[in-house]
Amino acid sequence: MIIKAKSSLHPLKHVAIIMDGNNRWAKQRGLSGVAGHKAGAERIRDILPTARNQGVETVSLFAFSSENWLRPAIEVRGLMSLFSTYLKQEAKLLRDDGIKLRVIGSKERFSDRLNRQIKDAERLTQSGELNLNLYMDYGGRWEIAQVAQKIAENIEDGSLSSKDISAENIDSYFTHQGLTPPDLCIRTAGEQRISNFMLWQMAYTELYFTDCFWPDFDKNAFEHAVEDYYSRQRRFGSRLTKQESNNN
Repeated sequence: MIIKAKSSLHPLKHVAIIMDGNNRWAKQRGLSGVAGHKAGAERIRDILPTARNQGVETVSLFAFSSENWLRPAIEVRGLMSLFSTYLKQEAKLLRDDGIKLRVIGSKERFSDRLNRQIKDAERLTQSGELNLNLYMDYGGRWEIAQVAQKIAENIEDGSLSSKDISAENIDSYFTHQGLTPPDLCIRTAGEQRISNFMLWQMAYTELYFTDCFWPDFDKNAFEHAVEDYYSRQRRFGSRLTKQESNNN
């Protein structure tokens, strides 16, 4: 089912997803937390073609936050192993499906082997048309601090004046690699917060919360979120124009 995208002034091009509920899903079934994360990883495979069918060009997934390092060591090891396995098993499939993988985050605490796998997977899929951004070892505050450091360095080397700093100028540091702000952010499993994800970019992102655990978030659930997005009136802080009112 293709939902009303062609008639919208603000078509859904970038969807961000906070994939929550893997542990609770597993606990309900008497399974280990790692089994829940594995089921969640498999869900990614199902969501991507659905997103493409809806005209989405970029899917950004919050997979492992900088705060997740505080989880039990056995769970962290399991997640790192799962991520490594995902890269090995999925990279060629992503390439064949025309999906460009990018892993975004610090990555400083990843092993050298895992970082090599990331680079190999990104290189293998670089010609893809549908963008898949995996946010790993990532936090919104960390990213803002990285941008602040770059701005300070540019001021120090004379390529930027402090008088030139503006919201638009700062935004360019976030979007210089083509990482445009999400139109819609979906969070599963009932929590209603963005948990330090893309803090700068989501100033005007539409938020969608669902009680569904991520491993159960199927095609129908995704389409329902898309339908909800197109039922809204996006104002970006201003009033609707006459054309926008007629379209809604």
